[in-house]
Amino acid sequence: MAFRTFSDAEGNEWQAFDVVPRANERRRYDRRSGALLIEEDGDRRDGDRRVTVGGRSSLTPGIHDGWLCFEHGDDRRRLSPIPSDWSHATDEQLAGFLRAASRVRPSTRSAPAAQPEP
Repeated sequence: MAFRTFSDAEGNEWQAFDVVPRANERRRYDRRSGALLIEEDGDRRDGDRRVTVGGRSSLTPGIHDGWLCFEHGDDRRRLSPIPSDWSHATDEQLAGFLRAASRVRPSTRSAPAAQPEP
């Protein structure tokens, strides 16, 4: 995982890093037809060879190969697919990627629960 810090045109400092899901979190299928890809070592008609532990992956469609994440305070953005050689981009190029990125809603899992006042 590469990590960069840069400033946008307003002088805000952003952190940028790539996120690539583990191979077992990616679905392997032909996006054009929706059919599962045939493994080299066998035919998919030989039965269901999948092993499932837990629920389905919660990856948003279209980001199976990873995304570029931008963070500034509570502001988070995501760009997919990851631009090639982004880790060597200039600050201006990173700011352009940032403008093209989509906002991501804050995670509710990381926020501590509010405690009632005594």
